[in-house]
Amino acid sequence: MPDVRKGLIMVNTGPGKGKTTAAMGTALRAVGNGMRVLMLQFIKGSWHYGELDAVKAFGDKFIMKQMGRGFVKVGAEKPDPQDVRMVEEAWAEGARAIKSGEWDLVILDEVNYAISYGMLDPGKVAEVLKQKPDMVHIILTGRNAHPTIVELADTVTEMRQVKHAYEKGVLAQRGIEY
Repeated sequence: MPDVRKGLIMVNTGPGKGKTTAAMGTALRAVGNGMRVLMLQFIKGSWHYGELDAVKAFGDKFIMKQMGRGFVKVGAEKPDPQDVRMVEEAWAEGARAIKSGEWDLVILDEVNYAISYGMLDPGKVAEVLKQKPDMVHIILTGRNAHPTIVELADTVTEMRQVKHAYEKGVLAQRGIEY
């Protein structure tokens, strides 16, 4: 096979645990290879996660920004306009970062939720993905990846839960799950 070099579009989706964690693992690999990484978290924002402190050790090689307020209302209720505004701001920053070519890897953490909750138009995301610089890699995480995004992606991984400690009454463990 020829050695084809290109920036990949990757999707981590599905109902199981590990979508963000897998993206973080790819980010660590990228930084270890001298690449610059930007991770924008579209929904997270109200909790302090251990990875926020860990990435500080990488300086400007790995930047992580929480762009949301935390959990958002979904279902019968319309999303809070403030949450929608914050998603729009996160997307504007993400689109600029992708187009700039300044970053080797851009992680759009939980963007699939923002799309599936009706807070972000999948067409807008698709257009930027189609126009990305050749060597920029992008990871989109979150459940319910939109079919348009799945179609554009080079690699799609679906996480599925086989069992989870929570089912036995074990709460999320600091340092492991947040």
